[in-house]
Amino acid sequence: MSWQPSARLEVLRLRARLNAQVRAFFAQREVLEVETPVLSQAGNTEPNIDSFTTAFSGHVSAGARTRWLRTSPEYPLKRLLAAGIGDCYELGRVFRNGEAGGRHNPEFTMLEWYRVGWDHRRLAQETVELVRLALALVDRRARVDELTYRELFLRGLRLDPFSATLEQLQAPLASVRIDGEGLTRDDWLDLLITHHLQPAFAADCITIVHDWPASQAALARLRPDDPPVAERFELYLGAVELANGYHELRDAAEQGARFTGDQRRRAERGLVQPPQDRLLLEALPLMPHCAGVAVGIDRLLMAMLGTASIADVLAFDFARA
Repeated sequence: MSWQPSARLEVLRLRARLNAQVRAFFAQREVLEVETPVLSQAGNTEPNIDSFTTAFSGHVSAGARTRWLRTSPEYPLKRLLAAGIGDCYELGRVFRNGEAGGRHNPEFTMLEWYRVGWDHRRLAQETVELVRLALALVDRRARVDELTYRELFLRGLRLDPFSATLEQLQAPLASVRIDGEGLTRDDWLDLLITHHLQPAFAADCITIVHDWPASQAALARLRPDDPPVAERFELYLGAVELANGYHELRDAAEQGARFTGDQRRRAERGLVQPPQDRLLLEALPLMPHCAGVAVGIDRLLMAMLGTASIADVLAFDFARA
């Protein structure tokens, strides 16, 4: 193992310029930079995300001893929105256990911001503006392709993701070695995206996919289409997923039910059960109508430079930390 940095020094200088550009982008738009806790009394209940934990050794009056390292700053940012802070963003480190190698590092940099009074489609356009400014740092441009989740599947696989049978979803993956035991319909849909649809995205294109299945709503609002869809988007630069945005749900009862569903699926898989964030649920009814998005800064740098390894954009990756 070498003591040397994982990334070239010129890449670290580019990262510094990108961070400065992000802050200038939001300062110009009067979006406030904030800092929120890295350690929380509650964790992320999402079944496909594992959290790091640590134990507080001080006096019990300080609260729960077990603390969860944040997987995103989403929950405290929403509490600030409920308190009336207005448009805000955070640029900071987040942590996800069990994700290392290739495009993943257990510790990485996330940019997350919220716009009061906006929906997910308007926020997607602002995200495009930010990505295009980032590309200009390396003298690159990108066109935009915007489509719905259904249109993505119809165009790429001639399958309707909402009405296709499970067998029809599995058929294009027949040649891929997959342990299908316990996989849900959403899991198969995700595999079709990662194995067939996402790799076909053009390198010089920003692809925005709107209106995902209701079963993949997470913290997004539902729209009563036929069938209902989640008002969220994902944004890709080439084949690299960069951003995930929501027209934010403000119904605490509905969000609590989704958390409970997450915990049930975690229990079925024998996973650790993080406690639900009750402080978030108390704040949600007071949160203004808004949209929010998270952008992986390391992924953005990777896409800007055309590298497939996250180590190429980190001062020291997990193996050298």
